[in-house]
Amino acid sequence: MSVFRPCIDLHNGQVKQIVGGTLDTAQLKTNFVSSHPPEYFARLYQKHNLTGGHVIKLGPGNEEAAKAALKAWPNSLQLGGGINDENAQEWIDAGAEKVIVTSYLFPKATFDLERLQKLSAKVGKDRLVVDVSCRRRNSEWVVAMNRWQDLTTMIVNKESLSMLAEYCSEFLIHAADVEGLCQGIDEELVEKLGEWCTIPTTYAGGAKSINDLKLVNQLSKGKVDLTYGSALDIFGGSQVKFEDLVQLSASQSAGTSNLS
Repeated sequence: MSVFRPCIDLHNGQVKQIVGGTLDTAQLKTNFVSSHPPEYFARLYQKHNLTGGHVIKLGPGNEEAAKAALKAWPNSLQLGGGINDENAQEWIDAGAEKVIVTSYLFPKATFDLERLQKLSAKVGKDRLVVDVSCRRRNSEWVVAMNRWQDLTTMIVNKESLSMLAEYCSEFLIHAADVEGLCQGIDEELVEKLGEWCTIPTTYAGGAKSINDLKLVNQLSKGKVDLTYGSALDIFGGSQVKFEDLVQLSASQSAGTSNLS
């Protein structure tokens, strides 16, 4: 059954919600800047036992903020942003449950299997999440790196996901084209992920209604979890109440909701 996976997106040391496709561009669009520090959200998620959430460092200047979040709820949050074979273990030692990797696996935008094998061997498959966030190009989804600005040589499909799953324990997939827009999820991608993914997978991008959790459950047959961002009231949104989502997710996890 699909459940809610929370997030803490960090930009210049602050918790923010940003339109994904505008990162590192002159047209950077920020939907929300929190007055609360990152540890506030970590404790909020801990209070409601919202495991499997991710902390993402969107560029430089986020080291201390990320460490503060991890310290507030040790060994319970995943950490992504600039992860490589040299710093991955340091972040696990700092309190990350798992580390999330993307750009390191794609030198010059070309997938390097040896890098994935090396990182997986170093931290352990069970502590590694591969982020295959992507942009749609015609009828395919292409993995995007460097805060979703550069397209790689990898297509998201059954074959690529099966190969990656040999070396990691989860996938995180942002649909970068709809990230932060609150205009609806990429339904076709969610449905395909339900067909293709053989390990736990979290989708993020475009969620605008509490009913989107029901929709993701239906489309993926309960195999894909959902992250909410800009639509949530805790991030300045008006479309989804955090408390309502927590309640629905809990009933979903317990199998007592009518999400089927």
